[in-house]
Amino acid sequence: MISAEEFLSRRGVDVNQAMDDRNRGSGVVGAGAAHAGFAGDAGYAVGVDVTFDSDADAEAPGTDGGAWGRRGRGGWRGRSAARGRSGAEARGGRRRSRRGGFENASPGAGIGAGVEDPKDLDACREAALRLLDAAPRASGALRERLVAKGYDADVADDVIERLTRVQLLDDDSYARSSVRYCAGRLLGARATVTELTRKGVDRRLAQQVVSQAEEDGVFEEAAWELGRQYARKTQGMDPDKRRQRFWSAGGRKGHSPETLQRISRELFA
Repeated sequence: MISAEEFLSRRGVDVNQAMDDRNRGSGVVGAGAAHAGFAGDAGYAVGVDVTFDSDADAEAPGTDGGAWGRRGRGGWRGRSAARGRSGAEARGGRRRSRRGGFENASPGAGIGAGVEDPKDLDACREAALRLLDAAPRASGALRERLVAKGYDADVADDVIERLTRVQLLDDDSYARSSVRYCAGRLLGARATVTELTRKGVDRRLAQQVVSQAEEDGVFEEAAWELGRQYARKTQGMDPDKRRQRFWSAGGRKGHSPETLQRISRELFA
């Protein structure tokens, strides 16, 4: 292993001049920081190990472990630190672990790392409005997103209450709109309740809205449309196989066995 000065000298570089140029060009205070940055950069570029004469030469002021770092088993580390931020910060507060994937660079990194004040009501409200502007949401889903961003749960509840009071957030309208969407996908009542609760609608409200739609024949019509589609797809096949395929599809979409049996008798006789 060679020193930084010897490495640069072998390649015809005037070390003192290079250090002076780097100091003048970057505004770094102290020759030690310039030495570490210049030599570390050169060593990294050609893939050789570079040592420094002292820790002061290897570490720039205000950094942890040096401006460019030392070369270890995993190669050179901390190159982004010389540019004012660490590599973990450049990836949004995460660093790649040796076992693969990512891990948080610090205990405060990750979820909520971008929120300066978790109890800032105005900032939380603005975040909620941006989320609602991007897509309609139920209050449960909105609360989950705000908390995931790092806002305090009580602050998120306060924002949701205010948005509901001024009718910018309406779970009932959202649930009814979602029922129409589920019916368009030919889902049954059971699957629709599951879908609404997954989207953050309160389960009691979801069951209430779905029951009303069921009384209006929404899911009955969806089941018949599903039956007509499978009748066309399976035309010419054995009747038992046609019924079996329809029953399987209807069960996956959450239709009741009574409805499927009634449609099956008429379409696949």
